[in-house]
Amino acid sequence: MHQSLTAATGPASGRRRFLRYGAALAAGAMAAPGRVFAQGGGSRGGAVDMHAHWTPEPYAKAMADLGRPTFANGSALNPLMYDLPKRLEWMDQRNIQTHVLTLSGNMPWWWASEGDALKLAQLVNTAALEAHAKYPDRFLIGLALPAKQPEAALRELNRMAGKPGVCAVGLPNSMNGQDYLFTPEYLPFLARCEELGYPLLFHPLDFPPNYYGGPERLAGPTFLYNTLGFPFEHANTAEKFIASGHLDRFPNLQILLAHAGGAFPYIAERLAHAVEKTASNVKLQRPYKEYIRRFHYDTLTYSLGGLRYLIDTVGLDRVVIGTDVFAAMDVREPMYLVDQLKLSAPDRELILRGNALKLLRL
Repeated sequence: MHQSLTAATGPASGRRRFLRYGAALAAGAMAAPGRVFAQGGGSRGGAVDMHAHWTPEPYAKAMADLGRPTFANGSALNPLMYDLPKRLEWMDQRNIQTHVLTLSGNMPWWWASEGDALKLAQLVNTAALEAHAKYPDRFLIGLALPAKQPEAALRELNRMAGKPGVCAVGLPNSMNGQDYLFTPEYLPFLARCEELGYPLLFHPLDFPPNYYGGPERLAGPTFLYNTLGFPFEHANTAEKFIASGHLDRFPNLQILLAHAGGAFPYIAERLAHAVEKTASNVKLQRPYKEYIRRFHYDTLTYSLGGLRYLIDTVGLDRVVIGTDVFAAMDVREPMYLVDQLKLSAPDRELILRGNALKLLRL
């Protein structure tokens, strides 16, 4: 499935100088690709997909046993969500070296009891360890955690910390319309993620209780809860991390906003203006605009102009490949838009893998 293209002008010369600086930084990181990519797969040179969903079979069975099947409207689950050899064939056809495996918007944390949520998370994480052990340079692990219960989430995080292939944490942006991460109970959890160096990989949740703006406005046959709701979920998450002071409290915490950051890169200047003009109770350690580069963003803009704007706004060194496979809004040619940018080989390499490897400390 090809993404649409729109005309756009290239980045300003000052931005070009900045991008060259980012390329130099990442080149140093890539000179020593780390423990996982030193095991024989680092020479592949394919992309690292930071937004790749999966549904391991033990987890799917447990969800079905709880009356919450991982497919909708009677449709069978896409085999590529659980059949790793078939997924590898798909990846090889598209020059994707590595998937960072995370659950989709069907994550159960918003409804599952603490016991069920912990069991489900452990099933996913155990399956992920097995996938990485079998294919160490092809599959990395974005941990599944019972996010509604902060103490249980911290216990599972500590249980998995340091295990082979674990390099990130997958989290929902919100649950049941609540920005759960910004309550005091989650401070130890965030501190531990920062200590471990695991970036937070955010993805919005499906199902009406989680729709941004409420189910009455975004329910319906046109997929608005996804096409409108998901982008504003990311904008909300980014703004809350900034205005709450969490990015100052956790200066080394890394965050990836999927779906190209949603609406955030495009309204960040508006948010900055509001904070500077009206929010006297928001105390930040630096100008709001500087926090835009505290986040990473994937390439899911669906347009060439959008990707150019994203890079020009946040910097090439903050952008990674993301495909959203194998979901309704995925893109099946992950390098298509990047290739239309006509970047230099080093800059293209940054987006395809260098930025991701640095983010994941590999």
